[in-house]
Amino acid sequence: MRMTRTLALALAVALLAGSTLAQQITLRAADNQPATYPTVLGLMAMAEYLEAASDGRIVMEVFPGGQLGDERSTIEQVQLGVIDIVRTSTSPVGEFYPAMGVYSMPFIFRDEAHMWKVVQGPIGKELLDGLRAADMVGLAYYDSGSRNFYTATTPIRSVADLQGLRIRTQQSQVVLDMMDALGADPVPLAFGEVYSALQTGVIDGAENNYPSYGPGGVRHYEVAPYFTENAHARVPEIVMISASTYDRLSAEDRALVREAALASVPVQAALWAALVAESREAVVEAGSEIITVDIAEFQDAMAPVYEKYADEYGDLLQRILDTE
Repeated sequence: MRMTRTLALALAVALLAGSTLAQQITLRAADNQPATYPTVLGLMAMAEYLEAASDGRIVMEVFPGGQLGDERSTIEQVQLGVIDIVRTSTSPVGEFYPAMGVYSMPFIFRDEAHMWKVVQGPIGKELLDGLRAADMVGLAYYDSGSRNFYTATTPIRSVADLQGLRIRTQQSQVVLDMMDALGADPVPLAFGEVYSALQTGVIDGAENNYPSYGPGGVRHYEVAPYFTENAHARVPEIVMISASTYDRLSAEDRALVREAALASVPVQAALWAALVAESREAVVEAGSEIITVDIAEFQDAMAPVYEKYADEYGDLLQRILDTE
């Protein structure tokens, strides 16, 4: 009789251990940026939160530096459930869920506060929820700052100053439409050739954010000392989870994953703000002139661009512009 009780107890312990093991969850998260970049550190903060809140039951492994693929391929892998979580710009997400492309429209955000008001409000939630149509679940938005014009010899203080300037820009139709509306001449050029092109006068200017422009980036400040804070693009980053992974989680674990993602947002945003401030200070010390402009003037010039894309984005574009 004693042996039977011992055996029953051992079996119960084994079953309990098996149940505990079954609850262990490992999530793989991808990011194409270096390990010290704010978005990667944001994912790591999310991982730490998840592990602590679940008493080690949920482990989120972060793979930086494009180890699991570039942005587009990692989005595809998340769709298929090969990768569980990805951090990417919302720009390429527009290829999978067109409505997300609205964030790439020029000058739609008046400033940083307006951007956060939109993405953390009803519009932002609507677009996160809409990712279900692309077999992904949107968890949170991260900050990517703003892209701005910088020039070698002609400072840009108003829209009029852009007339006829040869500006190297990203090769997307909406960016080309923006340049046309501003009266500038977009120049197709490989990114690695921009420094020498600015130096030799092949182009008059280019556009990017402070960390890329500064000492930690491609050092374009050395040959283009006029930096205009016009913020023509404020394309937020996004953290997404595979719908198949999400659906396998319990209701409690789904809530925990969302909670962890949202908890990582202020961490990432603070790290990004610090990086921008450090880069801005460095280029000012190096002699760059920082020019502030009236964003409203530039935004007003976008009327034909907004009209062109009105059908594509429905009322989304106007709702963003009208958000107070």
